[in-house]
Amino acid sequence: MTRRQGSEPIMVCCPFHNKKRSFHNIPDRYCMNLSDIIAINICKQGSDNMQIAICDDEVSMVQILEEKIKKLLPDAVIEKYLSGDELIASGSKPDILFLDIQMPYIDGLAIGKYIRNNLDDNVTEIVYISSERKYAMDLFSVRPMNFIIKPVSENDIFDMLQLGLKLVKNSSQLFDYELKGETHRVKLSDIYYFKSDARKIIMIMSNGTEISFYGKMSELAEKVTKYNFKYIHKSYIINSIHVKHFTARKVIMNNGHELPVSRTNRENIKHYE
Repeated sequence: MTRRQGSEPIMVCCPFHNKKRSFHNIPDRYCMNLSDIIAINICKQGSDNMQIAICDDEVSMVQILEEKIKKLLPDAVIEKYLSGDELIASGSKPDILFLDIQMPYIDGLAIGKYIRNNLDDNVTEIVYISSERKYAMDLFSVRPMNFIIKPVSENDIFDMLQLGLKLVKNSSQLFDYELKGETHRVKLSDIYYFKSDARKIIMIMSNGTEISFYGKMSELAEKVTKYNFKYIHKSYIINSIHVKHFTARKVIMNNGHELPVSRTNRENIKHYE
């Protein structure tokens, strides 16, 4: 690694805000992972209201996770629960949930399904934690952000927070559309999918409403596929956070709508496997 003077500034690009920042007087021992460290530090300004929950029946594990998260995101609000009952009773809807799988009474799998199906919460990013890998395939229906194995390292937490910050930022993005000469806005996370109908695009919302406006699917795809949206058919662009189930030929959304997957777009749903 190239040596430098302590007063020499370092320019780092924040992947979340697409801005370059200069940092002075950074010790050499931090330079190896400096871009990662600064990416988190820069984004603390966007995480002041970040709500993170930890649900694990082991007090020591909760304390370890809290300590590691606070070290990386000291301004985040952290909620702690020692059982699934406590978490459900709280009514909490955190941005990121670190959820243990092996817990008495109600395990993490049941909690995740309750969050997705009963609470209809498809926005909370769930990170499953377990001492065993055997549960990985059982997690599909919950659509977790990730699955990590105990003991949890600081790098594991860093990776989850970095991805979580990006996903939370994406879910808060707004979509603009024109209707009768006026510009309207909706949250991208409230959109289930888009479908084309001749010269119009119909937007199916999470509250059951349908909104139509004039536009081209190709131009729409350029705007939304950078977030959580996938092109599955020439007539359909779906929001992946609202997918309940899929096969090679169709996708079933959380509202029960079944949408076709064209042969040319099957690659776009392989990330669910």
